[in-house]
Amino acid sequence: MLIQSKKVWIADQFTPAAIQIDDGKITRIHPYGSQPVDLDYGSLRIVPGFLDIHCHGAYGFDTNDANEEGLRNWTKRIVDEGVTGFLATTITQSEEVLTAAVANVAKVMEDGCEGAEILGIHFEGPYLDMVYKGAQPEQYIVKPTIEQFERYQAAAKGNIRLITMATETDDDFALTRYLAEKGVVVSIGHSAATYEEALMACANGASSMTHVYNGMTPFKHRDNGLVGAAYRFRTMYGEIICDGNHSTMAALNNYFMSKGPDYAIMISDALMAKGSPAGTKYLFGGNEIIIYEDGSAHLTGAGNLAGSTLRLNDGLRILVEEAMVPFNYALNACTINPARCLGIENRKGQLKAGCDADIVVLEDNYQVHQTYCRGKAQFS
Repeated sequence: MLIQSKKVWIADQFTPAAIQIDDGKITRIHPYGSQPVDLDYGSLRIVPGFLDIHCHGAYGFDTNDANEEGLRNWTKRIVDEGVTGFLATTITQSEEVLTAAVANVAKVMEDGCEGAEILGIHFEGPYLDMVYKGAQPEQYIVKPTIEQFERYQAAAKGNIRLITMATETDDDFALTRYLAEKGVVVSIGHSAATYEEALMACANGASSMTHVYNGMTPFKHRDNGLVGAAYRFRTMYGEIICDGNHSTMAALNNYFMSKGPDYAIMISDALMAKGSPAGTKYLFGGNEIIIYEDGSAHLTGAGNLAGSTLRLNDGLRILVEEAMVPFNYALNACTINPARCLGIENRKGQLKAGCDADIVVLEDNYQVHQTYCRGKAQFS
């Protein structure tokens, strides 16, 4: 199959080109108009498929539910916002619940599913700080140990690819160093770490930060905290929720302009209420959550933010059109940057011969016109 457009995202720029797809892979890029094509998208923008490495669920399903059909429905429907790959993300809970959750994800990955590819598991918690826990249930927060993590990874059949943890609670960075050696991305989050503690965590294997600004020590000019570390550690990845609720437009712009085009990662941090109307209530980690009119999720009791219902194509629009972030910075944040963070940039995150044919065709208003997952048209 051959598709083409006058605006194909290659090498950090739009160029007229045709993409040849065979057996789910991009096999060649041709000059625009050089040969007959199956579909010509005119001047619509063709970009790599979006990757969301921090999302808990959608359409009434949460990763912790350990429900196979709920997960399959998620992979099928998430393509309508341009997502072609994601990490199913857990929330702190009992060992029994988390073991069932990761085993369910592993089974669906092994059996195969339609739509977006499950790239693995993001294990958020239970090794978190009590003060910066956010909506994570404190009764299940525990001290990190290699032995317990190995039990989770065994149940997940090795599919835990990224973990959020408060690294300052990890004695001698034992689990941090172990995970780095095993190729699991360690992301500092829900953490009370100082700038200096974050620096030591980075030196001992941590390579990312979870939802920058949220669930971490703030920046002060004499006490820089984790936010200051996120600014300063420019070769350390950092997730950020780009829904306009978790951070102001100025904060988004400040972060991206400090971080540059290669290490910021857009995430949705979406919850099971994604796709549900405002006013919807549900349980998340044992806590009751309600969705506000702006799409944000809040604890019904305390009222603090508990996640989002962000669609990634909307996140791209918010970054470019409202936060005034350069287009390449914003697009990289949901394509090549998360791919590099996970070490899968040889097949995901870019339109290049040899990569999976994960492709999004965008309207001028950032609505998704068409999504291809491994060469198969999923949404039009």
